[in-house]
Amino acid sequence: MPKARHDHDAGGDAETLAAKQELREQVWARLSEEKQARFPGARNRIPNFVGAEQAAERLRDSDVWRNARTIKCNPDSAQWPVRQRALEDGKTVYMAVPRLADANPFFLLDPDDLGGRTPRQASSIKGATAAGRTVAVEDLEPVDLVVAGCVAVTEGGARLGKGGGFSDLEYAIAFAAGLVTADTPVVTTVHELQVVDAIPTVDHDVALDLVITPERTHACRHESRHDPRIVWEELTAEKIESIPLLASRRRMRMAP
Repeated sequence: MPKARHDHDAGGDAETLAAKQELREQVWARLSEEKQARFPGARNRIPNFVGAEQAAERLRDSDVWRNARTIKCNPDSAQWPVRQRALEDGKTVYMAVPRLADANPFFLLDPDDLGGRTPRQASSIKGATAAGRTVAVEDLEPVDLVVAGCVAVTEGGARLGKGGGFSDLEYAIAFAAGLVTADTPVVTTVHELQVVDAIPTVDHDVALDLVITPERTHACRHESRHDPRIVWEELTAEKIESIPLLASRRRMRMAP
């Protein structure tokens, strides 16, 4: 049975959603055809790409990295080398629980307490479950750097995820809790084949400050980042109910 697309429960303009999915398919196909996607393949995910370690090293050599004590990072394999290096460098890592499917939607990885595991072991999804602990949003500390996983990016800072909308939701939730500000750097590591000319965007999409590939570090030029918010009217009931934090907040909003 084919796996459901990540945007199957997405709300919003149908034409924009279709254009985004078409671009995803193009990027996934390009990575696969050029043999630049690692196991288990590119399609239907944030693609783990050849050169992810080199891109992570480039990020490690940036000022935003050196200035960061705490980072929030996506849980995908493409950014596993980033999470590993953060722990190696003594940074606290907040990693989103996949699909935000827990009432406490972030793993806390403390570089000084990894339960006897190496930074490499602790920074995988399986390792984080054992070495870290899930924490509520209100128990997080302010974040100095946000690392987002992407299917495609532009040099202007537009990004495209795999369709679930979780990265933008994580950012909006963190912003509402005061954990990030409009000035908190947002970066990604991707393959050059993921850099495209244009991406259809909407107002609440989070823009990138740095795009880092194995070959280069590119500072994006974009307008000042807006104050993100949860756009409830673009969330389907299915999406809200699948994320415990959103479901509880909707109940609070609807309470008399």
